[in-house]
Amino acid sequence: MNAKRPNLSVDVAGIRLRNPVMPASGTFGYGEEYAPFVDLNRLGAIVTKGLSLNPKAGNPMPRIAETTSGMLNAIGLQNVGIDAFVAKKCPYYREVATPVFANFFGNTLEEYGEVARRLCDVPEVTALELNISCPNVKQGGIVFGTDPKAAAEVVSLVRKANAKPLIVKLSPNVTDITVIARAVEEAGADAISCINTLTGMAVDIRSRRPKIANRTGGLSGPAIRPVAVRMVHQVVQAVKVPVIGIGGIMTAADALEFLIVGARAVQVGTANFIDPAAMLAIIDGIEAFLAEEGLDDINQLIGSLQV
Repeated sequence: MNAKRPNLSVDVAGIRLRNPVMPASGTFGYGEEYAPFVDLNRLGAIVTKGLSLNPKAGNPMPRIAETTSGMLNAIGLQNVGIDAFVAKKCPYYREVATPVFANFFGNTLEEYGEVARRLCDVPEVTALELNISCPNVKQGGIVFGTDPKAAAEVVSLVRKANAKPLIVKLSPNVTDITVIARAVEEAGADAISCINTLTGMAVDIRSRRPKIANRTGGLSGPAIRPVAVRMVHQVVQAVKVPVIGIGGIMTAADALEFLIVGARAVQVGTANFIDPAAMLAIIDGIEAFLAEEGLDDINQLIGSLQV
């Protein structure tokens, strides 16, 4: 008789996921692009590229540079815009039995609110992931996610505009991430995902020029994982809503660190560029680890950190 397989399902923001593994926004297209390489029905969720009110062409090339144990990117949030997403991307999701989290952003409160309102009426979208790592062009360029008041204001507006479960993605480029986490929780977030990329820069020493045209970009990959694990641990301690851990996850062991410190799910980003099937290996690895440890439910592992 075969031993019973461990239960990998988790609840995030009132949504039951078959397992806690999903892609990080911007690293998996809109999902359909990866279908030839990944069984999307095996993922816990699909997280889309960031969506804006109008299409965005993104930043000039070059906009990706490899770094030691990671990469810098300054894609510039290139996307098709909300209307094309609904018309051209959403029909595919009807073929997939996996929840879809629509990541979105804006440069003003009005843009955030309008995109949220439009997504509210899209049945193929299960939940929203609100990216607050964008500058508020009407307030001198202050990044929504670095100021507790601005973060709470945009979350409150989106919460009123859309009844779907709301996940708020936090920037690590702050003095104390727990202050922002508590602010967005109080404003209506159903879950928190963290961390977004760390701001970095790389220089070509021969040309004396930045390696990416934008000069600075977001650092991702294994280099940031210890920072991400620390911040996720802090946020888990600071809020009552579920936390999704992000940052440098390449293997099942990496994902397990985030789960042990209390994340209820994880997002995989840079690894998808190296191996399109990385998330499937991570899911299998988590299941194997639970079996080795004699655990029949992943929820026995979540938050099991010993200090």
